[in-house]
Amino acid sequence: MGQQQLLLIILGVIVVGVAIALSITLFRANAIERKRELLVNESHNIGSIAISYYKRPTMIGGGGNTFTGWQIPSALQSTVNGSYTAQVSASNVVIIGTGTEVITDGDSIKIETTVTGNEINSIIIN
Repeated sequence: MGQQQLLLIILGVIVVGVAIALSITLFRANAIERKRELLVNESHNIGSIAISYYKRPTMIGGGGNTFTGWQIPSALQSTVNGSYTAQVSASNVVIIGTGTEVITDGDSIKIETTVTGNEINSIIIN
């Protein structure tokens, strides 16, 4: 083989290696983004349950325009996508969702969802 052919083979191997490394990085970033979206969706589902408790009268098992006494249903505290905890006050609920996907250095994906009597807002922590 000539020197030019060897250089072309080496260049081809380098290009393929860079393409593989880039595709792994993109796949990982996509997996993290999808997991964040799943956490937000699940926390919004939990928030909807909290709002229905808030709006339900106390005589039929609701909060009567307060979140006091509400807690995350046990089946939703831990899912395939993550685990959820709630900080409940009379006027709002703050749901912290921690994902099963680790980003870097042991930090997991984390979101915070604030639920009031009429709205649900989420922010991404990690």
